[in-house]
Amino acid sequence: MNFMLQIRKLRDSLLLQEDLNFLLTNRLPRREITRLMGWFSKIRNPLVCRMSIATWRMFTDLDLSEARSNSFQSLHECFTRDLKPGSRVVDSDPQVITSPCDAIVGATGMVQSGEVFQAKGFPYRLEDLFGQAERAMPFEGGTYVTLRLTSTMYHRFHAPSDGRIDHVSYLSGDTWNVNPIALKRVERLFCRNERAVIRMSLADGTPFALVPVAAILVASIRLHFLDVLLHLRWPGPNEFACNQAVKKGEELGWFEHGSTIIVFAPSGFTLAPGIESGTRIQMGQPLMKLPTSRTDPAPMTQVSARELPLPAAGMATG
Repeated sequence: MNFMLQIRKLRDSLLLQEDLNFLLTNRLPRREITRLMGWFSKIRNPLVCRMSIATWRMFTDLDLSEARSNSFQSLHECFTRDLKPGSRVVDSDPQVITSPCDAIVGATGMVQSGEVFQAKGFPYRLEDLFGQAERAMPFEGGTYVTLRLTSTMYHRFHAPSDGRIDHVSYLSGDTWNVNPIALKRVERLFCRNERAVIRMSLADGTPFALVPVAAILVASIRLHFLDVLLHLRWPGPNEFACNQAVKKGEELGWFEHGSTIIVFAPSGFTLAPGIESGTRIQMGQPLMKLPTSRTDPAPMTQVSARELPLPAAGMATG
């Protein structure tokens, strides 16, 4: 009897924590707080930076042991830190699609009748996420994986395969938190938030898409191949035609704190072994497999973001 009572108390405590988390992160003026955080994070003062990181570590498991440098002039530099050479291994098998980022795997599955799920019981229309129905059509019957970046993770994202960036759509929006609590309570959350739809073609011309979704405290997406900063105050244009060749593992851009990337592949692609909700994955590890698998596995290659060639176009700095 006492055991069951303790279980109920623990359950009620966890539910209360979820309610408080949801209230604090989603019932406050999200856009204003996000802009304030963006300003504060770029204050270049070593003392302010050290105090901010110390406070951050009090509430999270922030680990900077892999950072190329631990000497940060601002909190922004810590958020967007680069890694030491060889910190990530990129699977070089051309039949393997690798994870574009460090993440915790969220919802996965198949696109059915134009719908996917952000959490159990919470579907959303792919055309709403992409902004246009025709842009979602190539992925009907295909596979999707939701990758959630926590605030402490490595925040840069990379090309999952050799290919070409064809087009980017920037859709401004809200800045809801994208943690599991919010995903279970806010319908169509990813379709409401600020996001960039990156459409690309793999080496054989197969369509592929990455959708970085920003969130509270995060709303700023930077892409190396666009010389603009995509953020809440960006006035447009919102459509960018691209013709940028990329190599697997090449750095594409970054979030300025942490958020979500949803990966879409057309019919025939399958999830790599072990990819399921709750799995932790690093950039460069297998995420999906092409329809025709190779029988002779290719060797693994150690790479660093800074060792890979960057596009000629510059990247806006903040």
